[in-house]
Amino acid sequence: MKKFPKLMLTFLVMPALLAAQEKPQTRLEQPEEVFARLNLDYPGLANVKKLVDKKDYQQAAAALLNYYRHRTGIKHPDYNLEDKARYAGKKLPAGVQEKADKGMQHLFYVHPGYGFIDYGKDINWQYWPIKDNEIRWQLHRTYWWEPMGLAYWSSGDEKYAKEWVFQYRDWIKKNPLGLSADNDRFAWRPLEVATRIQDQTGLFNMFVSSPNFTPDFLLDFLENYARHADYLLANYTKVGNHLLFEAQRMVYAGCFFPELKNAEKWRQSGIEKLNTEIGKQIYPDGLQFELSPNYHVATVNIFLKALRMAQLSGLDNEFPASYKATIEKMIMALVNFSFPDYTYPMFGDAKLVHKDEMVKQYKSWLEVFPQNKIIRYYATEGKEGNPPAYLSSALKTGGFYTFRNGWDEKSTVMVLRASPPGFFHSQPDNGTFDLWVKGRNFMPDAGCYVYSGNAEILKLRNWYRQTMVHKTLTLDNKNQDSTNAKFIYWKTSPSLDVLVYENPSYTNLKHRRTVLFVDKSYFVILDQAIGTAQGTIGIHFQLAEGNSVTNTAQSSVRTDFDDNNNLLIQTFGKDIKTTEEEGKVSYAYRQEKPRPAFAFEKQKTVNEPVNFTTVLYPYATAKAPVITVTPDSKMDLNTGIIDLTVNVAGKQRHITEQVPVK
Repeated sequence: MKKFPKLMLTFLVMPALLAAQEKPQTRLEQPEEVFARLNLDYPGLANVKKLVDKKDYQQAAAALLNYYRHRTGIKHPDYNLEDKARYAGKKLPAGVQEKADKGMQHLFYVHPGYGFIDYGKDINWQYWPIKDNEIRWQLHRTYWWEPMGLAYWSSGDEKYAKEWVFQYRDWIKKNPLGLSADNDRFAWRPLEVATRIQDQTGLFNMFVSSPNFTPDFLLDFLENYARHADYLLANYTKVGNHLLFEAQRMVYAGCFFPELKNAEKWRQSGIEKLNTEIGKQIYPDGLQFELSPNYHVATVNIFLKALRMAQLSGLDNEFPASYKATIEKMIMALVNFSFPDYTYPMFGDAKLVHKDEMVKQYKSWLEVFPQNKIIRYYATEGKEGNPPAYLSSALKTGGFYTFRNGWDEKSTVMVLRASPPGFFHSQPDNGTFDLWVKGRNFMPDAGCYVYSGNAEILKLRNWYRQTMVHKTLTLDNKNQDSTNAKFIYWKTSPSLDVLVYENPSYTNLKHRRTVLFVDKSYFVILDQAIGTAQGTIGIHFQLAEGNSVTNTAQSSVRTDFDDNNNLLIQTFGKDIKTTEEEGKVSYAYRQEKPRPAFAFEKQKTVNEPVNFTTVLYPYATAKAPVITVTPDSKMDLNTGIIDLTVNVAGKQRHITEQVPVK
């Protein structure tokens, strides 16, 4: 567990804490304001309405609570009142129980990159020990409350319900909208508001039967919830995955609390935005336009969660058939850029996923698309269904290109990104790729390490955003000025797959990259730096953690694993300098590992293009093969003529192709 200032105290404070707590009084001086938010003509509220008409608000609140404790017509996707019995007496996973118990002590599990943070006996919701914005934002998502709810269901111990009610009221009291510009920025950012709107529907069912969930607290809860939904209705994020999350959660609000007068407005707003945004944010090839694999998966689930909530309310007809078809296309796009072990590249701030979590995803998607044999194949780990009938694939609008020779663990798969701009999560890395061979990702993307914060945090983030720490071309090791790749050519065949694209990487210098997948076995990459700009042109490569061997005389680097699964990278041409560079990879937030990294460099002093020819050759022999590449007579990349001979250990392969470049 990491140690930071005031993080994770070692002494136990819970007994004294619980004894010292004073129950915050209800903040509502006018309970009629809450009842004014309700549609008292809603089925089941007749008795509540009579009591409100008599202005007997105390009894009306008690009747309303009784209604909610016995409500059966509204279903939740995850936590319903009847689910409590399934948890009773059952042991929770250790991590869930720990979050619940430490949450009781105000040691909140805010973010996996930082562990537990002590927010004090008298909770300081503005505490910010490390100036990473994610700490401050995600505090207000109250991720430890759900574990407290599960611990309550599991144990039946009222201490969890009592503490949750206390913390809920404490949050309301100490984080009013308008407290300060700083607090509004974090506590009332629309994404955090939306997270609370979604999660508090499940929490409501977890705790509503508790004697600590009093009629007075119900009024506090409903008032706070309605204010949240009304606020979000007027303050959606303008674009991106945040807008999708917010819209989906408004569907939750409208479907779960139909008794509130604005419920239909919330629900309709969310559905309308999702129906609009699925057409805006999802490219025709199925990629979500932020081009981050993690957020692509999250977006699939956003759309499906909204659909599921609408289905539970009998309102799924408000989504057209094209909505569901687009989601299925998104899943197929994910299949195309995934590796056989279910992982995918960490492009665009993505983090490493694990097979077990992705199998769960596919299983959940199979419930929605039971006829899709490809989803079934992934959901059953190949026991049922079928893999795609094709191999290599191009998602040309979003710019994810996959070369593969199979779908099983013995396969070779390269996924390359040459895309349009991708908003906040985009990195200046067009042309970068991962290469996965026989169970090993030899060239994983760098990742991102952290997101945003003060200057110190941004410095950590910006190291991972450098163009030079990705597998692409640079001018003087500067970051690309533009990431707006132009697709030129794509062809697949049993003997040769070809991709050609251009990226306007720098002022007066564009990068044209041609990738050849030869005999479904190895790769030849032809890089051109085209334009009037002058300086040091470098093509950069980073390897997986482990030893590597560099041969500067041959402009080559190879991995040095002892399992007969290795990779040789060799560049051909004159006046090439091989330079070792700092290499790091971050598979998870605030976690990083060193790794080999290097560049092949040439000087560009005239207006003529600078060219590199690089072979990436996976091999399973004790020694790396001897490779030569010879341009043949017609070779002219400027006019799109590929004509070269590759000799690998004495075996020649003549490659010809005509590419329609201008």
